[in-house]
Amino acid sequence: MMQNDILISIIVPVYNLQNDLERCVFSILSQSYKNLEIILINDGSTDKSWNIIQKLAMSDKRIVPISKSNGGVTSARFAGLRIAKGEYIGFVDGDDEIEPDMYEFLLKNILHYNADISHCGYQMMFDDGRVNDFYNTGKIVLQDHLKGLKDLLKGDYIEPGLWNKLFSKKLFFNILKKDLIDLDIRVNEDLLMNYYLFSESKKSIYQDVCKYKYMAKGVEESTRFLDEHKIFDPIRVKNIIIDISPQELKMCAWAAYIKTCISIYNMLILKGINRYHDQSLIIKEKLLESKNWWMIVGKKQKVLIWMILYSGFIYVLIYRFYNKFFINSRYD
Repeated sequence: MMQNDILISIIVPVYNLQNDLERCVFSILSQSYKNLEIILINDGSTDKSWNIIQKLAMSDKRIVPISKSNGGVTSARFAGLRIAKGEYIGFVDGDDEIEPDMYEFLLKNILHYNADISHCGYQMMFDDGRVNDFYNTGKIVLQDHLKGLKDLLKGDYIEPGLWNKLFSKKLFFNILKKDLIDLDIRVNEDLLMNYYLFSESKKSIYQDVCKYKYMAKGVEESTRFLDEHKIFDPIRVKNIIIDISPQELKMCAWAAYIKTCISIYNMLILKGINRYHDQSLIIKEKLLESKNWWMIVGKKQKVLIWMILYSGFIYVLIYRFYNKFFINSRYD
């Protein structure tokens, strides 16, 4: 029988979520595992989020309310980490939901396998009622230190987000002590923090059962305009990972970097390559600078690199046509 005296701290960053926060928090309060500390961090909201947090805190003594000036999601998470009392740490985004047994499920696996990290699959929930599973195969994957990092970088089935995972608190020691995460990174910051955490982990356990509900509303709206963070932060994060990766992970880190450059360039095509002309030139330069590592990516990526660099506007036309008629995106 699983121990019930282990405290789990759940950190929820909140920024202008007055319409979603109560739904999210109620899903946490309804957990089958009851020994929880729920840290709600108001990150400088300008709506009624702080009032809702205070009201929720009065209704359940497990809720710890914090209010701070706006600093971004990483800053909010750090504020929660610094006061967290739990032996294990979980994160939930303030507009999402979790299944009633998610933390019981994750803790059970972490104890059974004597792991530092336990993670699961998730569902993407759309406004029109559609639900996409990622991936709900039921498979169990035990990851040692190196495999966990490789799986994270490849991204074939391991979600780079923090919110479908349970972490041993000890993994955060160096992140907090050394201020390893640049708070100016606003996109792909989850992947970077995960990389540091998996680097500290000796063993992690992944069971592909969907326990987290990611609310996809506003995904299209959030990507309609691309600022410098959305364009360059993912590349910046991959650069940092290359710099800090041990030698046995360099190939995997460079492959992830090159694939990210290709993906961002393709995104610029769909958003209007003329509008983002200067940014597209920078990405081409970055691809050229990575020339010594092109041999490690697959044939498809090699063809895409060549077309991006040398085919001019032909590739733009081909990719737009391909995206419109042949890509069956799970987000459509």
